[in-house]
Amino acid sequence: MTLFMNFGSRRAAVPATLLVAAMVAGCASGPDKPKPGPLEPIVKPISAPAAWQQKIGDIQFGMAVAVNEGTFTVASTDGTVLALQSETGRELWRATVGGRLSAGVGSDGRYAAVVTRTNEVVVLEAGRTVWRKKLGVRVNTEPLVAGERIFVLGSDRSVRAFDAVDGRVLWEVKRSGDPLTLAQRGVIAAYKDTLLVGQGARLAALNPNDGSVRWEVAVAAPRGTNEIERLADLVGPAVRIGDVVCARSFQAAVSCINAERGTLAWSKNLGGTDGLAAAAQLVAAADASDRISAWKPSSGEVAWSSEKLLYRQLGSPAMTADSVIFGDAAGTLHFLSKSDGASQLRVSTDGSGIVGVPAVLGKTVLVVTRAGGLFAFRTE
Repeated sequence: MTLFMNFGSRRAAVPATLLVAAMVAGCASGPDKPKPGPLEPIVKPISAPAAWQQKIGDIQFGMAVAVNEGTFTVASTDGTVLALQSETGRELWRATVGGRLSAGVGSDGRYAAVVTRTNEVVVLEAGRTVWRKKLGVRVNTEPLVAGERIFVLGSDRSVRAFDAVDGRVLWEVKRSGDPLTLAQRGVIAAYKDTLLVGQGARLAALNPNDGSVRWEVAVAAPRGTNEIERLADLVGPAVRIGDVVCARSFQAAVSCINAERGTLAWSKNLGGTDGLAAAAQLVAAADASDRISAWKPSSGEVAWSSEKLLYRQLGSPAMTADSVIFGDAAGTLHFLSKSDGASQLRVSTDGSGIVGVPAVLGKTVLVVTRAGGLFAFRTE
């Protein structure tokens, strides 16, 4: 679960050539890619029985489940947006926006926002379309809804702010053109009264009222012999522990930044393409081979590492009080001990592959599969 505070109420260049992330990943996934080995026996199992199950359309983008008080909001590629009661899975509302989506849904519990493949941002309230507006750029990252505003990060690294009530454009910030940008879920989040956005390999802090830059920090130094190898865009989600925000730079590094000061706390060179998980005493991520590393957030010191899930095509993890949770391409959810990485539990879904980050709200863990299955488990 990504722990970011919302803003308070608002009342008081040349487009880059896009590169689909799958093209880069495909370079290392040829016919000789190693096969995963057998899973080890679980010595000290935990329990997380099935809580409920729902269904939505299939998912062909980097899924983001919006988590608010008592509610999960999800969206599918066909343009369906669905809000569910987190404890029971009861449908609160369901809507269709009349077009296929290019990214997941963002919500503050009142407004929900999505972006279509025809580059149109659509804002809903309780399942009713409030407004829709054309963008001049493709979007791969779910909008951020905070402080009665809708923030949209474009694939060209531009940022736009809209009034959530009427769709009025409040401001727009454009970045200079880059040879390539990453067509994958990026970083956009709220930290106190600051908007955090991934701008290539840098994390930028913007004033949410006018888009002015407060600070920028390089998360990684791009390296390689060509533009593809030097791609180091930040990939979502970013995670927060107090005043520290941690993020992954695509195929380059995992880094933590002091967001209060705008300074780099520590950075570790680490290949990989998916986001992180964090809690008070731990930051965890998998590399390109699905080797899992966990660090102490205060120092970057390695807490533990694990090769138990190599080559299983893990996604971005989540954390509960006792576990680090990864979903894999076979639709299996793996629970590992936060203290030492030992296997605690494995649960299966529909076999189509888990998309995005497991969503955690209280004791409920929700995962979404490529085929549109919504599977909720209750940790004990």
